[in-house]
Amino acid sequence: MRFLLMVFFCFFQMLAQAQTAEQTVDRLSRVKFDWLVRQQMDSLLSLLDEGATYVHSNGWVQTRQDIVDDFRSGKLRYESVTVKESNVHVHDRTAVVVGLATFAGVMGGNAFRMDLRYTEVYVRLSQRWKLVSRHASRMP
Repeated sequence: MRFLLMVFFCFFQMLAQAQTAEQTVDRLSRVKFDWLVRQQMDSLLSLLDEGATYVHSNGWVQTRQDIVDDFRSGKLRYESVTVKESNVHVHDRTAVVVGLATFAGVMGGNAFRMDLRYTEVYVRLSQRWKLVSRHASRMP
């Protein structure tokens, strides 16, 4: 009986930790969008892995440095990001976020507003979650 109680305790503890990791990554993913809108580059850079890659819905690929350069130059500016859906799945030290959001902003002087389905991959490195990859597809 004691053994069964110990097994159940360990199982529920692991389940609680998994939910906490999912909630943490979901919160990070959402706050990242706020940082983009507010152009809080220091906060954004603390989340982005050195090798992070963004693939935009138009096929445009950005490195971490490209993201920084485009924000500083004003080439790309987000005015709002409204998350409609966000699902997080954690697998050991990797988390995958699949979401749907409405993005509005200005790119190269042209205003845009579009719904995007996105996938983000986070990896837990040195006790911190880092965004390593993001890919977006435009919804019709």
